[in-house]
Amino acid sequence: MVSKISKILFVEPPKDYWFLMGEYLPPPTGLLTLAAYVEEKLPEIEIEILDCQAEKKNWKDVEGFIESFDPSIVAASGFTCNAYACVKVAEIAKNVSDGIITVLGGQHFSFAAEESLNDFLEIDYIVRGEGEDTLVELIGALRGEKEANRVKGISFEHNKKIIHTPKRPLIENLDILPYPAYHLVEKNIKKYHFTMMAGKNKRYLILEGSRGCFHRCSFCTQWRHWDSVWRTKSARRIADEMEYLNERFDGGFMWLTDDNFSYDKRAKELWQELRPRKFTDDITWFFQARTDDISNNPDMVAKLRDVGNNWVLMGVENNSPEILKDFKKKVLVDDAFNAVRILNDNDIFTQSMFVIGSRRDTSESIEKLREFSLDLDVGLALYTVLTPYPGTEIYEKALQNGLIKDTNYANYDMIHAIMPTETLSQHEVQEELYRCYRAFYGSLSKNIAGLFSKNEIKRKVHRHMAGKKVLSNLRRMI
Repeated sequence: MVSKISKILFVEPPKDYWFLMGEYLPPPTGLLTLAAYVEEKLPEIEIEILDCQAEKKNWKDVEGFIESFDPSIVAASGFTCNAYACVKVAEIAKNVSDGIITVLGGQHFSFAAEESLNDFLEIDYIVRGEGEDTLVELIGALRGEKEANRVKGISFEHNKKIIHTPKRPLIENLDILPYPAYHLVEKNIKKYHFTMMAGKNKRYLILEGSRGCFHRCSFCTQWRHWDSVWRTKSARRIADEMEYLNERFDGGFMWLTDDNFSYDKRAKELWQELRPRKFTDDITWFFQARTDDISNNPDMVAKLRDVGNNWVLMGVENNSPEILKDFKKKVLVDDAFNAVRILNDNDIFTQSMFVIGSRRDTSESIEKLREFSLDLDVGLALYTVLTPYPGTEIYEKALQNGLIKDTNYANYDMIHAIMPTETLSQHEVQEELYRCYRAFYGSLSKNIAGLFSKNEIKRKVHRHMAGKKVLSNLRRMI
């Protein structure tokens, strides 16, 4: 196939956000990253990003935009729970014109490429894994520069046979990547916010400091997506990008969206880069980290707090050593208590993730987890249901043993029970999830303490949980 490729449309489709996190609107970071790379390598191509969330566009609007822009390629990317929305984008593009080439990517489609191409004829190409160089080379192939089967990292159907080309090697130096193309969504910049955490007046922007993780948790897709390799941008590059987002786009609240921050490997260098820069007085930022990493680096926790880091998200997961072993988490239960104490001592807001619904979970073990989570004294507890995402070890074992009872990917949002345990049905797991939230957010004494906390974010979170009827929404899911 030889096509004239002159315009690319990246689409962030209409979708529901996780109601647990309140009213928030994040920028479409993955698309901004890809668009920036294509813009740098192929400047002759016209690029548009349609952010349906920020622009409040429905599916009819998507169709109208595609008709008016007349793109050569329509591309979308998403996680498992948004997979059908991405497919809908491809379907609408094909309805507008069968000549439009549809490209989907992201973790779900990378791991479920064969299934997706079999099930959805609207998809022309799937970009697997790291997308920048692959998308640029695919465009070259569509222009006739090479055969598509010579482009590493793609999957497509040809002559009624699905072809998966070999994996593409990872980019060695992430510093070479351009800054995300926020200028392509500049009309929407003022709309990006995270009200529950920072209010509507602080502009919410996202940047990527690293890719991958060197740990191998059994429920996680991230380490496999990045070939079990952890690569980081330099501390100077991260600081420069934060400064750029603050000065160019007035970014005041930032998520360093790393899978694993890793205090011991780069916190000191990042602190040294940020310390002399005045913009850190104007921003706050957050990231996710392991409990053992926090526990082992109290000095660096304090130093990063001084340059704007006021919120850390931790994957505590569980209080059972046996379940943590099943998860291949390789942390100690005591690490969670140490980490929370260190963060609280430094006035850093603590968000902890907990997982119920593992195969050996019972009503009794989940009750112990609830008690454990209350004893931890975290600012925000998010309880999730173990979800068998394609690409994880959990998925492979569950599929092999016939444990997956819900194959509707729209429900793979970590708050729908997809599998039973040895002793609990799906319905009972769903009930246990509600009891977890009721125990934490239904406690009058805990809510009063939260509403009058010295920590500003903690006060906002408890107001949100009380005002947004989170418990009643969860109750309706049972």
